[in-house]
Amino acid sequence: MTAADVERRGMKLESKQENFEYSHHRAYVNGIRLHYVVAGKGLPVVLLHGWPQTWYAWKEIIPKLAQSYTVIAPDLRGCGFSEKTLAGYDKLTIAQDIHALVEQLGFKEIFLVGHDIGANVAFTYAAEYPENVKRLVLLDAFVAGFGLEKLMDVANGGRWHFGFHMAKDLPEYLIAGRERIYLDYFFKNLTYNPLSIKEEDIDEYVRQYSAPGALRAGFELYRSLLKDGEHNQKYRHQKLRTPILAYGGESAAGDKLRKSLLPLADHVEGGSIPECGHFIPEEKPEFLAKVLYDFFGETGTSSH
Repeated sequence: MTAADVERRGMKLESKQENFEYSHHRAYVNGIRLHYVVAGKGLPVVLLHGWPQTWYAWKEIIPKLAQSYTVIAPDLRGCGFSEKTLAGYDKLTIAQDIHALVEQLGFKEIFLVGHDIGANVAFTYAAEYPENVKRLVLLDAFVAGFGLEKLMDVANGGRWHFGFHMAKDLPEYLIAGRERIYLDYFFKNLTYNPLSIKEEDIDEYVRQYSAPGALRAGFELYRSLLKDGEHNQKYRHQKLRTPILAYGGESAAGDKLRKSLLPLADHVEGGSIPECGHFIPEEKPEFLAKVLYDFFGETGTSSH
């Protein structure tokens, strides 16, 4: 389905319980065109995806939350059907994108959820706009400047792909035409159960990241991480008052994520999800939906 198709009609996707219709939209905010999905009615919940994914990562979560909340799931700058810009992939700029979208939609306060790269955007958003975030949820991603660098240190057991993705131009050249092989590696190796992400879901991600400029945009999200870490030092001495829920998969970040956030916020809860890897929204949608409901604890009239 092309971007034009998305703009003309909602996309129907099969969930475990029902056919659920997502309403697709485009907005011009912060100087770029962002694609986002909306469903439900009530207080707003914004869901920010990671790499190598799009809004589609939340397809099992959106119908569950939409029973009680207005759910907004954008494609981050450069991802999915959003504009693939030449610059602006630092997490502060992307947080500004999302904040401008929230303002354009007329919401004063939101519940904010981020996974992977989206968690780094969500943390920066909450630190920059604390009055705008009622509650913050971070899923299986250490924050740049506060633990992510250790995960990037290959010599001490860190993940190899961070440095590879940061290399200028090289990963694009090597992966172009082999997107399926490359992306499939992450979905198979970073899940607790490799079958938890279906082949048709991987097909969707491969289709999106095979589009012109998509690989480059995805890797720019990584190339800016050191800059993000430097920027985040300003938050070291100003603890977040926004309550945080932090979960890592048992075979991924685990409870280390929650512990890494304790110096940065007044209230942090969460832990490790058993029998789960990195891709929490798709590996454990039932568990995630339940803890989100418990953590948000509010439904009803939207906060416009």
